[in-house]
Amino acid sequence: MPQPVVVLQTDIPGRPVRRGKVRDVYDLGDRLLIVASDRISAFDVVMPNGIPFKGEVLTRLSRFWFDRITTCRHHLIELVERQAPPGFEPWLEQLAGRSMLVRKTRVLPIECVVRGYITGSGWKEYLRSGSVCGIPLPPGLRQCDRLPEPIFTPATKAEEGHDENISFEEACRLTDPQTMALVRDRSIEIYAQAAEYARSRGVIIADTKFEWGFDGDELILIDEVLTPDSSRFWPADEYRPGRDQPSFDKQFVRNYLETLNWNKTPPGPTLPPDVVAGTSRRYIEAYEKLTGSGFPGKA
Repeated sequence: MPQPVVVLQTDIPGRPVRRGKVRDVYDLGDRLLIVASDRISAFDVVMPNGIPFKGEVLTRLSRFWFDRITTCRHHLIELVERQAPPGFEPWLEQLAGRSMLVRKTRVLPIECVVRGYITGSGWKEYLRSGSVCGIPLPPGLRQCDRLPEPIFTPATKAEEGHDENISFEEACRLTDPQTMALVRDRSIEIYAQAAEYARSRGVIIADTKFEWGFDGDELILIDEVLTPDSSRFWPADEYRPGRDQPSFDKQFVRNYLETLNWNKTPPGPTLPPDVVAGTSRRYIEAYEKLTGSGFPGKA
């Protein structure tokens, strides 16, 4: 197996216009170049060592879903694989498979979360109030129960720290009611179709978050989509409500960190080799289950 490129500090020319916990974004004038590194964050802290193949899984899986989504336009122009953008040719090995050329958009300042199961912050809120983001839910739900129907629970985008769950009405005040109704309906529609497909592949998509932006006056789907970083993926054959579920995402890292005497503030601890390898294996397994194809990075 070839050694993956772990992009912890890129040496690509020019400063990215934005460096997130995982992605670096470069402005190419009329387009953006989004580079998904192998960095991993947990509890909003980026760990000092990355997860092999992680950025490539996120990028290739996003491309897979973009190709399947036919109900709306999206920002993907092409996956960078055999040819780098002009000026980036010396860095093709770093970019290949983990980078997307995308359209520029005016980004909607809302995380568009769709939940099909009650878990995570939604479960904690339900225990306190019997609702999630102001949406009343049936009494007596167990942890990780499937909801009667998917719900739309928006959140604010946080530059640092956690995104904050808000009500639909609050989201309308941050944008406008017409836009929020449109992204709510589209987000639920895409989630429902993806969840049905994923279940046929042995994967439960418990919840996911979408991002949207305006290309002129048209609202289009942007960022990553339906990946292990933006979603909770559970193995369907191991699903048992009433407890935490096994997962194909970074929960494996969180579980390890919870065993440490660490205060969840920077700097993060170095992840041991078995945790790194186990997390990488879970990301790749999610890709292969959902796409039905072998992961190219292993070839």
